[in-house]
Amino acid sequence: MDSFRTIIPIPKELDIKHTNKVMMFGSCFTENIGQKLIDHKFSVSCNPLGILFNPISILQTINRIVDNKKVTEKELFEYEGVWNSFSFHSQFAQLSASDYLANINPIIEASHQFIKSCDFLFITLGTSWIYEDTVTNEIVANCHKVASTRFNRRRISSTECCDAILSAIEKIHKVNEHVNFIFTVSPIRHWKDGAHGNQLSKATLLLAIDKICEMYSNCSYFPSYEIMMDELRDYRFYADDMLHPSEFALKYIWERFSDCYFSEETQAINKEVESLNQALHHKPFNSESQSYKTFQEKTLNRIAELEKKYPFIKF
Repeated sequence: MDSFRTIIPIPKELDIKHTNKVMMFGSCFTENIGQKLIDHKFSVSCNPLGILFNPISILQTINRIVDNKKVTEKELFEYEGVWNSFSFHSQFAQLSASDYLANINPIIEASHQFIKSCDFLFITLGTSWIYEDTVTNEIVANCHKVASTRFNRRRISSTECCDAILSAIEKIHKVNEHVNFIFTVSPIRHWKDGAHGNQLSKATLLLAIDKICEMYSNCSYFPSYEIMMDELRDYRFYADDMLHPSEFALKYIWERFSDCYFSEETQAINKEVESLNQALHHKPFNSESQSYKTFQEKTLNRIAELEKKYPFIKF
């Protein structure tokens, strides 16, 4: 502990390299970490079938990907002129069923191939609250703003949560025995559940993950929730809604993630990539000036040198 805050100790158990494949499922916090990995040129498949919040929806998505089960028109529904599926995020919405299928099924195929060879699988659990469709009795991943009267909302138990995670692990092991699992609980608070309800939800997830990590040596936990609650215990680290982490907080959690999972060599590569990303995003006052053309040429040369030094890095 330093003079002003409590630091969460994180054991360094795994070493993620740029040559590894990383697959990620879960809430929008998964998107935050996943985008950081993508920006730093790691090989990543992040939420290929959209954001997922609860463990059972994550299990259902993993089952589909492992089985390479394509979506059929029977799984879709039309609402206010838009086609969707309760199994997937609204990012896949289309104006016709045929367009929906043509868009999502190739992604399932690509994800099936990726999961068979990935080295690390990162799962962020956001909530233990689920929505059950009263028409089909199935748990949905997204309600798509359909009337709430169609759904039954309840919080699953830690046992149900644990069983869902165990089933997902066993399913993946059928096609990929060497994968390492990293679990975390999203630091984003679900305030519509109420302060107490949010804590109960997060506690349910934490208990389930703890049991899983005791059972499997290839499962570990990254304390993003604890970092946000304890190390960054101040509203200045939150976005304007006072629920989501601010950009500064996300950057800090990424630094803690980097210290935990990256070697000194990997972090050195990350710094080179960051420098080049900054150069590529530079906006000149005069794009036709000779100085900017020289800057562009130097940047392209730096990229060529880095890709030659590290053939697994591609800009």
